[in-house]
Amino acid sequence: MAETQSAQPLEVRNISDTARWAAYFRAQETKRSDAIFRDPYAERLCGQHGVDIANTLPDGNKHAWAWVTRTYLFDHFITQELQRGVDLVLNLAAGLDARPYRMKLPASLQWIEVDLPGILAYKEEILAGEKPACALERIRLDLADVNARRALFAGLNQRAKKILVLVEGLLIYLSAEEVAALAKDLASGASFQRWLMDLCSPGLLKMMQKTTGKRLSEIGAPFKFAPAEGPEFFSPHGWEPMEVKGMLKTAAQFKRPPLLLRLFALLPEKKGPAGNQPWSGVCLFKKK
Repeated sequence: MAETQSAQPLEVRNISDTARWAAYFRAQETKRSDAIFRDPYAERLCGQHGVDIANTLPDGNKHAWAWVTRTYLFDHFITQELQRGVDLVLNLAAGLDARPYRMKLPASLQWIEVDLPGILAYKEEILAGEKPACALERIRLDLADVNARRALFAGLNQRAKKILVLVEGLLIYLSAEEVAALAKDLASGASFQRWLMDLCSPGLLKMMQKTTGKRLSEIGAPFKFAPAEGPEFFSPHGWEPMEVKGMLKTAAQFKRPPLLLRLFALLPEKKGPAGNQPWSGVCLFKKK
C-alpha cells in the first residue's frame, strides 16, 4: 500500500490514522542520541502521512514528551511482567506497534495483535521483510463486535496460563460503558491476569478536547474516557491497580518536557483521583 502522493499535507482521516501519529513520535525519539527507547521501524511505519498528521492537527506536534513517555512505560511494564511469567501478550487495537520486532522477547512468547483489517494490512506490508523475536499472530477484528471479541478471549484463555493485555491509546475513545464492558469481558477468563493501559484525568481530557480533540471529533473519534475515579474505576469490573506511573514525573526524569513542566513535576502528585488537575499515567492492573 503505497503512500498517497499529494501536494497538500494529509490530515487524519479516521481513528486508525492516529497510529501513524504515534509512530511519528517514536521515530523522532529514535533519532535522539539520548533516546530512552529505539524503534528502527517507526519512521517507515509512520510515513509522510504520519508527519503530516503531527504537523496539521492542533497541538499535534506539541506534546512529544507524553507520547514518548507512554511508550517507555509500556516497554518497562511489559519487560517486568515477562520476567514474572507472562506467556501471552494480547495487544488490543495494536495499530503500528512494533514491539515484537524491536524488544528483546522470549522466542516462546505468544504475541497476539488485534486491530482493524486496513491498519494491519498496511503494517504487514511495511514489515514484510522483518522477523519478529517471538511467535507473532495478527487477528483482524473490530473490538466493538462484542460477540466476536468474547469468542476471541475465550479461545486465547485456553492457550496460555498468564496473559498480559495491552491497551495503548484506545480507551480514551470509548465511553465509560464500553470500557466497563471490555473490562468485564477480559476478567471472565482465568488466564487473563494482567492489564496495562494509559489513563488521563477529566481535567486533562477537557484540555485536549479544546485542541487536538476538536479535529478528532470531526472524523468521528472524539475523546471520551477519563474516569473521575481514576484507576479505581476498574475495581467494580474485575480489576485492581497494582502500579501507577505518572507520565509527567517519569518524563521529567529524562528532561523531556519543557522546563516549566519539569518544575511542576517536582510537586508531589495528589493522592487519589486527579479530578480537574491535568494528569496522565500508565497503569498496571491485576485481576481481582
